[in-house]
Amino acid sequence: MEVYSEKQQIRKAIKVFKTKKLFIGLVPTMGALHEGHLALVKRALENNDKVVVSIFVNPTQFDNSDDLKKYPRTLEKDEALLETLSKDRILVYAPTVEDVYEGNTVSETFDFDGLEFEMEGRFRDGHFDGVGTIVKRLFEIVKPHNAYFGEKDFQQLQIVKKLVEKHDIPVTVVGCPIHRETTGLAMSSRNTRLKPEFMEAAPFIYKTLTAAKKQFGTKSANKVSEWVGNQFSKHDLLKLEYFIIADTKTLKPVKRKSSKKQYRAFIAVYADDIRLIDNIALN
Repeated sequence: MEVYSEKQQIRKAIKVFKTKKLFIGLVPTMGALHEGHLALVKRALENNDKVVVSIFVNPTQFDNSDDLKKYPRTLEKDEALLETLSKDRILVYAPTVEDVYEGNTVSETFDFDGLEFEMEGRFRDGHFDGVGTIVKRLFEIVKPHNAYFGEKDFQQLQIVKKLVEKHDIPVTVVGCPIHRETTGLAMSSRNTRLKPEFMEAAPFIYKTLTAAKKQFGTKSANKVSEWVGNQFSKHDLLKLEYFIIADTKTLKPVKRKSSKKQYRAFIAVYADDIRLIDNIALN
């Protein structure tokens, strides 16, 4: 499997593929790959001739330097996992910070029509400028036909779609369903850092989301939100940061339900010092 650490190398390889009229897919990751990532790569392999998997822990999207430092980095293991899917159709781009940012590790500033100020944007300062910066750069380097993102980061998915729309980037953004543990816990690279008692407690998040979905059929968004808050206030190990029911297009919290709109429930929870996010479609 080809592994590239410099953008010039991977650009050269992709240029050759494109002269042969091959379709290129991109799966951007921060590494510490799990079954959820592999599901994205499998989907990309179904639709493209070659798939670039980027593995890069992007410093500009972390508002917490401690979280950046502790983020798991397992490049050799990641490469071995990808080889189980394909040895000749996957290319890994695992650059250094210098290769991506060329000595100027700062975010660009983006306007995502307000999507960036909701939910995660309210709790993680500058996060989506960092996301927009790295995704735009990856699109410029790889120039993929299709790019694949998981719905666990649904807000990020909507923001990437907005980035493509506003900057007229010729790529199709494909959203893929959340991959879950058998317990219902959304798969995340951060799960590997959970202590046993928190790993055992964490499925409560999805259990609460599914119960909230049932209630949303008959109760107001406010009533459902109150109920979720009460559930977590009684929990010994998990601390609720936010629970928001929002319109999937604008990501704005719902004030009054409408049968013409699609809604999703979004949640962020601390398990010890590890922040877990999840979401569920409500209608």
